[in-house]
Amino acid sequence: MKLFFYTGPQCSLCDLADEELKATTHYATLQIEKVNVRNSTDLYHLYGARIPVLKREDNNKEIGWPFSSADLEEFLQ
Repeated sequence: MKLFFYTGPQCSLCDLADEELKATTHYATLQIEKVNVRNSTDLYHLYGARIPVLKREDNNKEIGWPFSSADLEEFLQ
């Protein structure tokens, strides 16, 4: 499954989100594309105040911070 991981530079919450993601049972099978929202005005307006955000490519569902690894397990089903 492909995920877009919307992030930004020096984002400590993004680091925490990355750790929660690594704790999921699905981590080894995920294709994760990190996207710096500051590289796009549109993405910055959509996600700049909400990062970190994970978005599934297959169904476009999103989960925003705060989330736990249990929340992610449900999100990745």
